[in-house]
Amino acid sequence: MFVRFFEELKTAGLPVSLREYLMLLEAVETDLADKKVEDFYYLSRAALVKDERNLDKFDRVFGTVFKGLEAVADGIEAEIPEEWLHKLAEKYLSDEEKALIDSLGGWDKLMETLKQRLEEQEGRHEGGSKWIGTGGTSPFGAWGYNPEGIRIGQDQNRNFRAVKVWDKRDFKDLDDSVELGTRNIKMALRRLRRFARTGALEELDLDDTIRATAHKGYLDIKMRPERHNAIKVLLFFDIGGSMDWHIRLCEELFSAARSEFKTMEYYYFHNCLYESVWRDNHRRHSERIPTYEVLHTYPSDYKVIFIGDASMSPYEITYPGGSVEHWNEEPGALWLERLLQVYPATIWLNPVAEKHWDYTHSIGMIRQLFSDRMYPLTLDGLDRAMRELVR
Repeated sequence: MFVRFFEELKTAGLPVSLREYLMLLEAVETDLADKKVEDFYYLSRAALVKDERNLDKFDRVFGTVFKGLEAVADGIEAEIPEEWLHKLAEKYLSDEEKALIDSLGGWDKLMETLKQRLEEQEGRHEGGSKWIGTGGTSPFGAWGYNPEGIRIGQDQNRNFRAVKVWDKRDFKDLDDSVELGTRNIKMALRRLRRFARTGALEELDLDDTIRATAHKGYLDIKMRPERHNAIKVLLFFDIGGSMDWHIRLCEELFSAARSEFKTMEYYYFHNCLYESVWRDNHRRHSERIPTYEVLHTYPSDYKVIFIGDASMSPYEITYPGGSVEHWNEEPGALWLERLLQVYPATIWLNPVAEKHWDYTHSIGMIRQLFSDRMYPLTLDGLDRAMRELVR
């Protein structure tokens, strides 16, 4: 497996030497990784990656060769035995069958019942409707179905119904060096322009030079301050979960925005805005930036763009503690309202096709908060969004 890891890294274009590979093997033999997948990930990354621009490539190879990370419980303090969550069956139901399955009756009831199950359950369950297990209709577990539950031990979305996710998930930074497949995104973003001449005399004024030379009879070079786009942009990218399906499109938008806007800042969030955001997904658990700090750092003349599928449990928007990943003291809707009060020129770009929006309740809730300033992440949607921002 280690040999394959080395070969896959070379194939992906990482400049990994044999000496570095042998050093990694020596470190593993001395048990520096402590027999933990997460520790081995950081050990191998430190030994084999010399340039941070290669971190994303490294993560992709690592995820392919070493599938799966150890689950870390988040929220209620308890350890769930791994054998309870083995995927031996996966539940597929018709629409009629799904309609017959009831939720537990709200957020408080769901959390109270989970605590009760953890206290009572003694073994693995599969295909049932009550216990923590797999392939059933219980609100707790993996690879089953429930209209309102807590996903435990499942590595990806299936029904987009989870109220909370009991796993530690690693997200990746967007790669702003990705090659654009089309120039149309850049062309759409160029509607968001307001040029101003600032700075030192850096640019040749060809027209004025020709006029002055013709008038004086000798070459008279005229300079002028370089023109810059005076628009300032603040981007918020939803990352991880269901947004993994839209990474390529978001990377293209990220690359285009970086080339078009001289003054551009960006932050990451997951599903909905809460009390903190982050700049580096590899350190998102340790290096958070308070949202209040962002609101007080950038003035109100910034144009703000949210990029996300807005597909989540409604509790994530309306309830304290509704976030799938942590206990938020205040609901996400309150934080979005605070941001909208500071930045009147704010829009939301959604990579989900506009024709599907009415089928996801949370998309409608976000649209309402943004006063219908949500646009599809298509060329037409970008064009409409940019027109809205320059009004």
